[in-house]
Amino acid sequence: MGKVKTSVYIDEELWREFKELAQRENSEVSKLLEEALMNYLINEVLKDIDDSKIPLWFEPLDVPKEDSGKLVREMRDEREKSLLGQ
Repeated sequence: MGKVKTSVYIDEELWREFKELAQRENSEVSKLLEEALMNYLINEVLKDIDDSKIPLWFEPLDVPKEDSGKLVREMRDEREKSLLGQ
């Protein structure tokens, strides 16, 4: 994909904060802006999708909220063991 140079008018304070964010994340401003635009476009596309027709490839679990972190950790540990042949 090619690149295009463009000019836009953005609130000065917002732009300053955005540049600071890019610096904190050790990222280029252009890259971070591209990611933000892509996320916005993806969200626009996804909001019109009727997800009731998307098949689930798993069975949802009814787990109390406080136990979900523990459950995820156990599942990850089991997966790691299976990958390592243990």
